[in-house]
Amino acid sequence: MKELILVGGPMGVGKTSTCRELLHRLSPSAFLDGDWCWTMSPFVVNGETKNMVLDNIGHILNNFLRCSAYRYVIFCWVMHSQSIVDDILRRLDLTDTRTTLFTLTASEQVLRARLQHDIDEGTRSPGVIERSLERLPRYAAMKSVNIDVSDITPALAAARMEAFLKEPERS
Repeated sequence: MKELILVGGPMGVGKTSTCRELLHRLSPSAFLDGDWCWTMSPFVVNGETKNMVLDNIGHILNNFLRCSAYRYVIFCWVMHSQSIVDDILRRLDLTDTRTTLFTLTASEQVLRARLQHDIDEGTRSPGVIERSLERLPRYAAMKSVNIDVSDITPALAAARMEAFLKEPERS
């Protein structure tokens, strides 16, 4: 059986770092960061580009799911509403696939500090703090396994995910 692992959370919470760790803990696995599908210049967000990105995500995830070389398919993206998750899942052939949604969260103070560090390093723009904090409360309504990463490393978050995925009662 395939395992589709979705990892959501606000910008700056550590989704990519955690998924990179998870990629090395689960084998054989493939990893797609939804942000890679938004790497464009100029960065344009409208109905056409949103649909294109969702189609690209669906296409890539379906290819990973069909590929016999991988048991685990890991995907991360902001996914701040259940409707985004549902839209992605509708695009996938989930035959013989178990899906788990994890949500990474952090306290407002920790999230603000992480994002400010990224801004200072030049990897994010200043407006990201308010956008991320505005979405933070939305994650409480997600149908997911929640992991607060305020005080843990991406490696520990990945270890917790791995332990959850390998619990005997899930088999």
